[in-house]
Formats: sequence, C-alpha cells, structure tokens
Amino acid sequence: MRAIRTASAALLVTAAVALSAPAALAGDDPGADPGTGRNITSFGFSVTPRTVAPGGTVTLTSDGCEVSSVTVTSGIFDTVTLTEGRPGTATVDIDAKAGAEYEIAFDCKGERGTTTLTVDHGTAPPPAPVTPHPPRPPHKGVKAGFGGSTGSDALGTAELAAGGVLIAAAAGTAVVLTRRRGRTGGRP
Repeated sequence: MRAIRTASAALLVTAAVALSAPAALAGDDPGADPGTGRNITSFGFSVTPRTVAPGGTVTLTSDGCEVSSVTVTSGIFDTVTLTEGRPGTATVDIDAKAGAEYEIAFDCKGERGTTTLTVDHGTAPPPAPVTPHPPRPPHKGVKAGFGGSTGSDALGTAELAAGGVLIAAAAGTAVVLTRRRGRTGGRP
C-alpha cells in the first residue's frame, strides 16, 4: 500500500516538472514557440525551402489572416505581398552571405510573425534542363529458328547433312507406313 502511494506521488511530481519545463523555455523569448523558434501568431506562415542558395527562389505562404493581404519582408529579397491566401515567390539576392540566417517577417494587419531562412553555400549546380529522348523503334522480338552455340547465322555443313538425313528418314517412314496401310485395307 505504501509503495502505491510513493509511486503515485513520484508520478505527480514528474508530471508537474514536465508540464512546467515548456513554460520556462518560452519565457526566454516571449511569444516564441519552443518547438520551432517562430513567433506564435493568430495566422499561419511558412517559407519553403528553409535553406536556399544565393539567387535561389523561395515560396512564401500565409493562411488564416483576416485581411486580404499579408506583407512579407526580409533583408535578402524584395518585399512581397501575398493576396487572399495565395502563395508567392521571392528571389534571394545573389550577394546573400552563404552560411548566414536571415529573418523573414510576415505582417498580417499589424500582427508580425517571423521565421528564418538559411543561405546555403550554393556549391550545387542548378538542375540541368530535361531534354526528351526521341522515341525508340519497336523491338523486333526474338530471333527464332535454329539454335546453336556457334553464334553465326549461317548453317554449317554438319547441320545441313543432319537435317537432310532426318528429312529423308521421315519421308521413308511415311512411304513405308502408307504402303502398309494400303495392304491392310486402311486398318493399322
């Protein structure tokens, strides 16, 4: 009985500590979401991709804002206005410092939400354009006929002789069987 009370008390203390830990972390930056580091706002916003090379393009989205437009500002691209919840794009300045993080601010009727965008070193070349291949002619199938391990298409003398012997034997057998049938009156 005493063990059950002790276990229950320990469980309550653990739950209290676990529930108070996020509140302590959030106190470091008022309004910040401890899981993402972004401001908690009444509207949603995002930047994709989160890492981009200088001169690259990012997609900006916002949803849930009560006014028809959201203004997006940053020090590494021109101001973008998102209208009626539609996404927009921005081109990152070519002289953006590689390896740096830049703040992206979304403004919805005076309420401001921020996130960061990391500038990559830009060592990867841009993707090559896809060129279509001309259609291939249809495959003509397998080559049927005589098998052989010689690898040549022509028949050798031995193959021709063996074939001739087999044909002659089949013809001779047919003649013999036909004559036998004629003598027995069609009965086998």
